[in-house]
Amino acid sequence: MKNKFFSLIATALMLTIMSCGSGGEVKDGAVTTTPTPAANIEKPQLTFGFIKLTDMAPLAIAKELGYFKDEGLYVTLEAQANWKNVLDRVIDGELDGSHMLAGQPVAAGAGFGRQADLVTPFSMDLNGNAITMSNAVWEEMKAYVPKGADGKPVHPISAEALKPVIEAYKKSGKQFKMGMVFPVSTHNYELRYWLAAAGINPGQYTVDNAMGQVGAEALLSVTPPPQMPATLESGTIDGYCVGEPWNQQAVFKGIGVPVVTNYEIWKNNPEKVFVMRKEFVDMYPNTAKAITKALIRAGKWLDDPANRPAAVGILSRQEYVGADSVVIANSMIGTFEFEKGDKRSLPDFNVFFKYNATYPFYSDGVWFLTQMRRWGQITEAKPADWYASTIQKIYRPDVWEAAAKELLAQGYLSESDIPVTDGYKPATTDFIDGTKYDGKDPIGYLNSFKIGNKDQAAQ
Repeated sequence: MKNKFFSLIATALMLTIMSCGSGGEVKDGAVTTTPTPAANIEKPQLTFGFIKLTDMAPLAIAKELGYFKDEGLYVTLEAQANWKNVLDRVIDGELDGSHMLAGQPVAAGAGFGRQADLVTPFSMDLNGNAITMSNAVWEEMKAYVPKGADGKPVHPISAEALKPVIEAYKKSGKQFKMGMVFPVSTHNYELRYWLAAAGINPGQYTVDNAMGQVGAEALLSVTPPPQMPATLESGTIDGYCVGEPWNQQAVFKGIGVPVVTNYEIWKNNPEKVFVMRKEFVDMYPNTAKAITKALIRAGKWLDDPANRPAAVGILSRQEYVGADSVVIANSMIGTFEFEKGDKRSLPDFNVFFKYNATYPFYSDGVWFLTQMRRWGQITEAKPADWYASTIQKIYRPDVWEAAAKELLAQGYLSESDIPVTDGYKPATTDFIDGTKYDGKDPIGYLNSFKIGNKDQAAQ
């Protein structure tokens, strides 16, 4: 079976390379001519960073399929050690841009952690994360998880099933510890959301406690993504929230069980973004637009199911994710494996283009600001208009729209690919607890939760 899959990947890769080397792109039965690079690219030689996760895929695809070169860009991609390194190198100008946690540019502009003027014109993906527990914790949880007619656990699994386990830890004098990838990561906020929705306090950040563990019933701490499985296996943590392929790696190694995906916590939630310094975008506007064009094309290519095997082959290479292609494929080709042998269809686990995934919606950024305030990273109450004005300096749909307009004219996008929007998605209740989120009412959203900071609306 494994050999058959490798053969499928090899064939897909060969066809991809052949089609990209022909100077054209087959689309809907027609050949679209490769665009002529703009003559006014201000900075053609570029270096971008990334972390070894499958959601860096748009960068790898834009490079390997020649989309960057089509725009007159010559890009070097460099794997980075951790998210702090990514942030520091972009701010210091050592990287021209990078795959980044959506919360990083938001925090930098909102005053939490290292401050800088960073912007994102491109959202890299939706979904893609999961929460994994050690085998021992899962065995304890299973007694509290409903089973379906097939005898398998009914999803989504609520953290209600984890509460008795945490209580047992407490009675025995042990602390329940979980890993997440960075203080302002989606993973941190998703893990906190999942726990708090079941009445488990994940702790508060305060001026005196940068660990976010004040009042915590589950202690959350930072672990770099590739180190998650080994840290779980060693017993240092009891569970974690991370992107792929590090949940599926735990399944393949037999050391842990993913219990819930972030698609189940918040359907089609924003995940990573591509980030540049504001100074870079201001100084090199044509370059910024060209980068965005290449990434949009890569996102669209990735969301064609027929292209996923080739994408898996590219991502499995050591210079990119460097994980076994079968592990990567376990979540990238429309399925996701929970307990070993419990593989389920989950076609939207990784989304790179559908549902306007690449568009930098203000409402996505505002959600991160609400979580920073909810958990105390933003230490003081802010009026509703602060949320709007802050995010509009960071999220740059104007750059995305300029890039999309050119792609539309070149035949790479259709009118339906471009959202008609004021930058805010409609209010949604697509959360595991059914709570309503409206990006235009951040104060009301904050005040809807039992656990976390609450603020008075501005008078």
